[in-house]
Amino acid sequence: MKFEQYRISEELKRSLEELGFKRPTDIQYKAIPSILKGDDVLAIAQTGTGKTAAFAIPIIQLLQQQSRSRTKGEVKCLIMVPTRELAVQIGEVFKKLAKYTRVDIMGLFGGVEQEAQIAKLDKGVDILIATPGRMFDLVSQGHLDLSHVQILVLDEADHMLDLGFIRDIRDVLKHLPRIHQTLFFSATIDEEIKDIAYSVVRNPIRIQISPEDPVSKNVSHSVAYVSMDDKRFFLERLVREFPENKILVFVRTKVRAERVAAAMERVNIKSLTMHGGKEQGDRLTVMDEFKKGEVKVLITTDVNARGIDIPDVEYVVNYDLPDEPENYVHRVGRTGRGVKKGQAVSFCSEEEKPVLEAIQAYLGKPITTMTINKDDYRETISFSEETPNDNWKKLIEDHEKATKDLKRKKKKK
Repeated sequence: MKFEQYRISEELKRSLEELGFKRPTDIQYKAIPSILKGDDVLAIAQTGTGKTAAFAIPIIQLLQQQSRSRTKGEVKCLIMVPTRELAVQIGEVFKKLAKYTRVDIMGLFGGVEQEAQIAKLDKGVDILIATPGRMFDLVSQGHLDLSHVQILVLDEADHMLDLGFIRDIRDVLKHLPRIHQTLFFSATIDEEIKDIAYSVVRNPIRIQISPEDPVSKNVSHSVAYVSMDDKRFFLERLVREFPENKILVFVRTKVRAERVAAAMERVNIKSLTMHGGKEQGDRLTVMDEFKKGEVKVLITTDVNARGIDIPDVEYVVNYDLPDEPENYVHRVGRTGRGVKKGQAVSFCSEEEKPVLEAIQAYLGKPITTMTINKDDYRETISFSEETPNDNWKKLIEDHEKATKDLKRKKKKK
């Protein structure tokens, strides 16, 4: 079935055509009719399968049919998300899809001045995409009225609930009308979180796409056993071998992100960093530069592991393996999105092997090992533009060469 055959407005069809949306993905095909009927939905699908459009298309259609009249601070659809970046991204998707409609969309998050946000809210909005902190601030100040919300969406629902946002979700329900539509969308969900989800919805339609395989088949996986201190050399080699490819590099901490970026700078590789320690304006600028391809390497913490849609990321590098196995799924989901192919490369040090085992157990299958012989390993380091200050690797190589020469001379005697 093609989108042009759906019972949606011509304005929405026009946007879909311009964006290249011809046929719905599996999650869109299953979710859109249920949402249009007003059902509560709990949808679980692999990352990169079009979950945002799966709820954006029917929501825009439903609200487009309604009257334009709104009271001060009124919101008709509330979409709660865990991060500012996700709020911005979902807002962009909604605005592109609603381009030819009169549906009004607003992103609400902290890290920016609230005066402009208050001014827009005073006029009322159809769709509000919000992080909990700023949303509750403006509710308490009387600038945001949730008593007219018809649709509540929890995107990356497992992450929101798992991070402790369940209290915020229960609090927001107190402000909503008793009867409203609730939509949960996520890439993963466990039994405990599922029970919580069912406690805040009314007889939801459960939609689950490829639950037996949490990772898209478009992604190829490999792991290289690399010493913690040598990872920067292997990242340098990967970047130099694929200079035109977008590479998203995941590390454990914001300090680590800056250190890896500094190591890349020392070998004349330009990179960007993204983590919770950056100001909101800087984070948005970084994302814009990377999305446009102005800089090909982005080094980030798990702040970018979930939900963020960055076009044409060819490689995801797990420079550090994630602490939680399910975060591996979210990280590698930044590549191989839609019908495109992607590569996930993990650097595993000796101390990270138990983490790798946990990830493979979570995936239910082993990750292909990239065999690196001693000569290749040594070559990767020696060809780096960075010369270690103490030259210890050169000394080791010289020692090994001298030892081999000595053995050869003894054999001749």
